[in-house]
Amino acid sequence: MPFTLATWNINSVRLREPIVQKLLREEAPDILCLQECKSPVEKIPTEGFAALGYPHIVARGQKGYNGVAMLSKLPIEDVGDRDFAGLGHARHIAARLENGVVIHNFYVPAGGDVPDREVNEKFGQKLDYLTEMRDWFHTEAPRKSILVGDLNIAPREDDVWSHKQLLKVVSHTPVEVAQLAETQDAGGWVDITRKDIPDGQLYSWWSYRARDWDAADKGRRLDHVWATPDIANAGHSSRILRDARGWEKPSDHAPVFATFDL
Repeated sequence: MPFTLATWNINSVRLREPIVQKLLREEAPDILCLQECKSPVEKIPTEGFAALGYPHIVARGQKGYNGVAMLSKLPIEDVGDRDFAGLGHARHIAARLENGVVIHNFYVPAGGDVPDREVNEKFGQKLDYLTEMRDWFHTEAPRKSILVGDLNIAPREDDVWSHKQLLKVVSHTPVEVAQLAETQDAGGWVDITRKDIPDGQLYSWWSYRARDWDAADKGRRLDHVWATPDIANAGHSSRILRDARGWEKPSDHAPVFATFDL
């Protein structure tokens, strides 16, 4: 049975409940994976989502920051989470569909402003987080799995508005790009978005600092949909809902979609 999923860094699920509901009504993905929910699980506004046909939820939360959640039309089984790099943050959850597909929802640390772990602890935490993801994928050898989330790295030159100008900016530095590539390779993960849209500039995030984000278009592709090789060919119809960045009280991220015939 085909299903469509979306991943979206919502930057507070309670503050932006209206646009989450708008997405569910207008786009109706079967599964919506959210990051940066900034809410304890018990305070996520699940009633409104359930009323729109999303009664199933798997989530991990914290007060005021981090937090990941999956809202689903389809039954999903909570299959745990991991505290990569021992940060004590709610940054990962996994759930299994009835067809056996496991979906991992990640919120990788942003890494602060200075790309030097000697002077910026957050950058070191980001690299350590990715290293532990890599090592876990090496050990676990995931199969029949999908990985989505805000990975906070734009890996390709055409994933940013200016490769040259962003080489020393956290999210596109060579060390981060190399670390993400190692992590991806460790699980054999296929970048479904770029499988479907192989050429051209592609962004999922635009800074709040831009007075006119749409006209300036200084974006980065920080949000990703990956799949293991055994099911990657089933993924298609990738798109980024750019319009959502312009909705009322928006997140600075736009939702990324893909459909899987599984």
